[in-house]
Amino acid sequence: MAEDPPQHTRLDGITEYVAALDTLCKLAQHRLYLFDKDFDGAGYDSEARYATLRNFLLANPANRLFVLAHDTGYLATRCPRMMTLLHQSGTGMSVYQTPKNLQHISEPFAVADEANYVRRFHFDDTRGILALHDPENARVLQSRFLEMWATSHPTPATIRLRI
Repeated sequence: MAEDPPQHTRLDGITEYVAALDTLCKLAQHRLYLFDKDFDGAGYDSEARYATLRNFLLANPANRLFVLAHDTGYLATRCPRMMTLLHQSGTGMSVYQTPKNLQHISEPFAVADEANYVRRFHFDDTRGILALHDPENARVLQSRFLEMWATSHPTPATIRLRI
């Protein structure tokens, strides 16, 4: 069976970027990796994104959502849907903050299932790309994410309380 050829769609603004993230989140079947400076303005406070991510986590107890930010303050204080999702998801979702030595990394990206991704060229540049059926480049971004994740940590505001 032939695999689908890679499809790359250019993104030319924040509206297109947010829509691409919505598409990527809906495509995720097993693992979803999200990296941004702080997630402000990227649609994570929307009811639709919350529902998509919640459905993803509920679809299978083995599904995992990894969220990595240079600053988790926005998520913790101004994005109640993401914090609700974190507290409801058990081990399905984790939110980590990068250490200071990684905060020079300035390219936000998200990867779904080692095959699809969205990335921007810089936090301050709204241009980017949505790539579907591109496992080679998706694995490169996933590997970069996992390297950053390995030296990052949860912050007090994003740690689940066990009662």
